[in-house]
Amino acid sequence: MKIEWRDVLRHGLLVVAFCFAIAAVITIIWPDKGYPHHLGYSLLIGPLIWLVIEFGRFPLRRPQDPGGWPQGWRGVALTLLGIVVGYYGGSALGDWLIGGGNAVVGAGQSQRDERVSLVVTVFAGVMGSYFFYSRGHSSALAARANAAERDASEARLKLLETQLEPHMLFNTLANLRVLITVDPPRAVAMLDRLNSYLRMTLSGSRALSHPLAAEFERLGDYLELMSVRMGDRLRYTLDLPQDLRDTPVPPLLLQPLVENSIRHGLEPKVEGGEIVVRARRQEEGGLLVIEVSDTGVGLGAAPPSQGSGFGLEQVRERLATVYGERGGMSLAPSPSGGTLATLSFPAPA
Repeated sequence: MKIEWRDVLRHGLLVVAFCFAIAAVITIIWPDKGYPHHLGYSLLIGPLIWLVIEFGRFPLRRPQDPGGWPQGWRGVALTLLGIVVGYYGGSALGDWLIGGGNAVVGAGQSQRDERVSLVVTVFAGVMGSYFFYSRGHSSALAARANAAERDASEARLKLLETQLEPHMLFNTLANLRVLITVDPPRAVAMLDRLNSYLRMTLSGSRALSHPLAAEFERLGDYLELMSVRMGDRLRYTLDLPQDLRDTPVPPLLLQPLVENSIRHGLEPKVEGGEIVVRARRQEEGGLLVIEVSDTGVGLGAAPPSQGSGFGLEQVRERLATVYGERGGMSLAPSPSGGTLATLSFPAPA
């Protein structure tokens, strides 16, 4: 299994710090040898225990073990092996490098002192192992929770997108049905545009996000489709700065807003009007702001229709799912008449 060397280094530094604390405790129990003597033995025994356990866990652990630590008897046996090897091996190294005894407390220790020093080593080894196990277990649980939350968010986004696509299609087919009876040539042209739009939409990947440029291109195809039906009554402008083209956004984020502007703003107006979609970066807060404005009849002027507000509610839910409290949508009267819908959400720098 892959070894995360950054984690190994962090564990080693924590063990060294723990050895300094253990040496201080031992110095309080046996002050005659002094702190440097006990620290030397502690720095030999502690890291050796850790090395046996740290690298011994990799061949023993299983994929389902949380945090990469072996479970059950495998974990207990590895801890005991590390303590035995570390205590006696570290003591032998201490006798050779430092001198003055064959254990932590030094030469002349009684059997009682040796037992106490062994108990201190066992206690420190068990507590250190439990500390690292707990950290690894907590990290694994947090990673699983984040993955579950991410999967739930992705599933919710997919559900919202699949709800939006039929909604747009049903509205378009209803308009096409009217055109077939009153203007067959325009109905054929609209059907051709619809085929192109659906081919582009369905052939694209079902990614959770795509570049803002792709969203504007899809929006342009939809507006061209609507232009076949409305003719000169529909005019539009798409304004996307070059530096925002690659900004990732959820698919089908803007189409419900444009559809709402057409159905409830421009269609009730005899002469039609204009739709402007503009994206900009708001320096304060690092937000991406997208505005969809129209010169239609304005808020509340259009009669309510079946399905009114469905697309807008879906946009709000998708923003909340992806961006949380930092994503939002507002509707307000446009300064030029009509309605202004504003989306704002975090954008990468």
